[in-house]
Amino acid sequence: MKLPIFLDNHSTTPMDPRVLETMLPYFVEKFGNAASRNHQFGWEAEEAVEHARKQSAKLINCDAKELVVTSGAAESDNLALKRAVAMHKEEGDHGITCMTEHRGVLDPC
Repeated sequence: MKLPIFLDNHSTTPMDPRVLETMLPYFVEKFGNAASRNHQFGWEAEEAVEHARKQSAKLINCDAKELVVTSGAAESDNLALKRAVAMHKEEGDHGITCMTEHRGVLDPC
């Protein structure tokens, strides 16, 4: 076999066909922004996000309000780091990382 081998599943991963089937309407028909709360497109998207949040919470046995949905890893890293710094502000105003860290971590640092 001489096909290329992709070893960076952290950057992207194959989508489970069941996920694609569920998401397809939101890619081609129901393409509203869940943060747009003043029209039907946004309401439908927000409802879908909340449904997914409840399903995910059930899988990991937590409250749906504990889950934060972001657009990707860099945003998640940024949010987590800023929250960690805010929580530990009384302990000091510095953090430690290294130059080989991902940009999603280095930039907020």
